[in-house]
Amino acid sequence: MTFFRQWGQFMTAGATAMARWEIDNANRILSSRKRLVILGLMLIPVLLGGIAFADVLGEALPELLGGKKAYSPAFYSSGIFIVSILIGIGAGLITGCIGAGGGFIIAPALMSAGIKGILAVGTDLFHIFAKAIMGSVIHRKMGNVSVPLAGVFLLGAILGATAGGIVNRVLYEINPVLSDAFITTIYSLMLGFLGVYAMTDFLRARKSASADAHGGGAHGGKDEGAELGNLPKRLQAVNLPPIIRFDHDLTPEGRGISWIFLVLSGALVGLAAGIMGVGGGFLTFPIFVYILGVSSMTTVGTDIFQIVFTAGYAAISQYAIYGFIFYTLAMGMLLGSLLGIQIGAMVTKVVPGITIRGFYAMAVLAGAVNRIFALPAKLGQMGILPISKQMGSVLDTIGIWAFFIVIGGFSIWVIGTFVKNIDQLKGKEVHS
Repeated sequence: MTFFRQWGQFMTAGATAMARWEIDNANRILSSRKRLVILGLMLIPVLLGGIAFADVLGEALPELLGGKKAYSPAFYSSGIFIVSILIGIGAGLITGCIGAGGGFIIAPALMSAGIKGILAVGTDLFHIFAKAIMGSVIHRKMGNVSVPLAGVFLLGAILGATAGGIVNRVLYEINPVLSDAFITTIYSLMLGFLGVYAMTDFLRARKSASADAHGGGAHGGKDEGAELGNLPKRLQAVNLPPIIRFDHDLTPEGRGISWIFLVLSGALVGLAAGIMGVGGGFLTFPIFVYILGVSSMTTVGTDIFQIVFTAGYAAISQYAIYGFIFYTLAMGMLLGSLLGIQIGAMVTKVVPGITIRGFYAMAVLAGAVNRIFALPAKLGQMGILPISKQMGSVLDTIGIWAFFIVIGGFSIWVIGTFVKNIDQLKGKEVHS
């Protein structure tokens, strides 16, 4: 039970750190006229013809640019674009309102909308990469980055992302259904574990009435990593040169850890990014803080650094050049998430934290149910599970409806709360 709780805390810390990055990025994009102009320029091809340039170039270079001929449906329609915006809004509302986990629903939502799993992963990575570049990721916080730490970590991340991309592509070439089943299984396990922990945590918090008014720790600023736990102490005591030193602000000589642990950590983060999308950033924070013993100050800067390079490398080298990116969806999700994050963040000012925690648990569990119910049909198609096509379709449909009812209901509730309290929220903004 202790292990379950610790692992749940580990995953929750990662989801929270990833959400902080998303919120910070959205704020920087929307606060700059220059960045808004860039966003508009990026959206022009989609709005005027749905990556019409990809249609033209795709005739000559389909494998390089993806586009219409590579892996359908990678072409424009107004319906596809609207769905992508709605998915982005839903993910943004969860991120902004709950402070964790919004990015986890993107791949399940895309797959539920009929997008192949490998295309959903590649599109999610490209969407994160575009957001990172637009948010000017290399900014003031980079002053907290230990360059040797980040460099060695990225070496492992690139290796891991390459491996993850190869795994997804090989499985797709063997059988597209096998690829979908693999990605679905990974998401089922991750979301199932995180959702059960989140619901258990919510019920425990409600029972003890210990949740605070701002989300019960979702936005906490505790300086994790300032005090080392037993595992980080043991790892930092391993003398396997070269030793990478960091956190000189905390101790006179800084802390040090063998390069091998950084490469292995980077490989794990890169592998998660290559297989699942979501940038791998949800693992960087808990690994650095709770396993390697890096302070949260240095970790934040390094996480920002690795997201842009890991997501960019994986998106371009493992997916874009093979045609596994749906550019129309990526731009729609980017636009929707920027709006959703802003609305969600404002709603936290007028909604009790315990309520937000309950919705978070429901959202993650809905994603888990969605992927779990989609799995039997895929296993049946491959002849692994003796299930009729009709029964598999029924289960898949139940999972899709359950998912979109919960996410849609949550989105309507958040937007309704925002509209209902808009005058109060304006007053808070004036006095803040």
